[in-house]
Amino acid sequence: MLSHIQIRNFAIVDLLELDLAPGMSCLTGETGAGKSIVLDALSLALGDRAESGVVRHGCDRAEISANFDLRNEPAAQQWLLNRELEMEDECIIRRTLTKDGRSKGYINGRPQPLATLRELGEMLVDIHGQHAHQALLRREQQRDTLDQYAGNGTLLKKIEHAYRHWSQLSQELESLRSDKQQRDAKLELLRYQAHELENLNPQTDELEQLDKEHQRLAHAHQLLESSQQALHQLHDDDQGALISQLQRMTQALNELQAIDHELLPVCELLESAAIQMDEAATELRHYQERIEIDPQQLQQVEERLSELHEMARKHSCQPQQLAERLHHLQQQLSDIESAEVKYGSLEEEIATATAHYQTLADKLTQTRLKAAKKLEKAVTENLQRLSMSGSHFEIAMTPRNQGELAPHGQESVEFLICTNPGQPAQPMNKIASGGELSRISLAIQVVASRAHGITTVIFDEVDVGIGGGTAEIVGQMLRALGESRQVLCITHQPQVAAQGHQHLRVCKKADKNSTTTTLVALDQNARIDELARMLGGITITEQTRVHAQEMLLSGQQH
Repeated sequence: MLSHIQIRNFAIVDLLELDLAPGMSCLTGETGAGKSIVLDALSLALGDRAESGVVRHGCDRAEISANFDLRNEPAAQQWLLNRELEMEDECIIRRTLTKDGRSKGYINGRPQPLATLRELGEMLVDIHGQHAHQALLRREQQRDTLDQYAGNGTLLKKIEHAYRHWSQLSQELESLRSDKQQRDAKLELLRYQAHELENLNPQTDELEQLDKEHQRLAHAHQLLESSQQALHQLHDDDQGALISQLQRMTQALNELQAIDHELLPVCELLESAAIQMDEAATELRHYQERIEIDPQQLQQVEERLSELHEMARKHSCQPQQLAERLHHLQQQLSDIESAEVKYGSLEEEIATATAHYQTLADKLTQTRLKAAKKLEKAVTENLQRLSMSGSHFEIAMTPRNQGELAPHGQESVEFLICTNPGQPAQPMNKIASGGELSRISLAIQVVASRAHGITTVIFDEVDVGIGGGTAEIVGQMLRALGESRQVLCITHQPQVAAQGHQHLRVCKKADKNSTTTTLVALDQNARIDELARMLGGITITEQTRVHAQEMLLSGQQH
């Protein structure tokens, strides 16, 4: 329940504070006094978009705070708890707006995006504007009203999720279908390219190894001749082999070290060198044995290198990248071939998703049909009370084309009305009378507001075009609604205002420098004066006051 609202520096409001009680509260005032400012400010606090120029002239910032008593709002309490925004049994929503267009929102003192304010606001307040009858002419609004009355919120979310899942799968399947011809052509090319590379069978380090082998085979003669010459000079030359010369040198120095021991390190080094030269000679002999002059092997290596380079040219890559290229082609082949498998599995998934959607949609249809009968009866009864004798209200539910899925169920919803007995019911937009539309809209809104669990309902001049005894009945209906809901009603009708449990008057004061709107809670005598003003216009006679007093007493007895 909305318990308090404070408006500061908004439009023509300097500072306005309002305490609200349970039951039906009426806001009245002369035309242009600013009655709708309260509603506009509250709508902004609950996350509506702000238009430019809402900050009071000469001020830097406007601020709106709305306090809610949540003792009878378990859903809102749980919502706040889930987001760690709870504050015992109270909730304070605050919105600030600067003259340069910036805006901030807060829930219980913690900054929140406007979307979050809107989400919470929709749980706390149900607003019916003065143009609600125009909104109810739209088919989607009619469907939403029926679903609200039926309590289909959770079911609708499930259906929307099932529809999105089905739609995503269907789009994937359609994409596979549309790409099939192109995919088949690509598949043929990939298979040919992969087959070529598979036959070639390139290895990761093959090119480097082939290059080394080619170098060795191509220079085999030179390698053999040079190694033979080195071995001959090192070991096999009987006259001048290096090893023989080193051995003779070492022997001579060994004899001299008996004379001078300082030659000992030199002799040890020469002996070590002789050992290493002997090992080198052994390695050269083994190397010569391994060298093979094989023109046929050389030709095979050259042919393999040529094949690798030619294939690399065809695939626009380096020869050493051919193995990676083959792996990439094989992966592409696997992806495309798996798409064919996925094609079949997608059809199965779509069938399952369609069946799941259909189950939910059938359930939604049944709840709508059941709720529609109750809503038809309740609205028709209200129409009779609103001086529309003989009128009746109907709800048409038309199934969609076979196989057509939609995010809001498998039927369209349309409100129909018959205002003349014996005539067929017609869509509401066929009705010419604005007064009739207002009464029909009000009859629907009152019934719908009873159905859902939102405890605060606001009616902004929904009684436009209604007067006399019908206006008194409107007031009675709103007062009856106020027995179970908090009702805030902005009205020009004294018959409606007289029914309120609480009466507030909006006043506008102007001087040379500024214009200010204030709000006053009226006591019994002040209420009589206000009702007399609404009844009598400029001149208020004693008779008018008596009439106002009778109207107030009568309204409080219902």
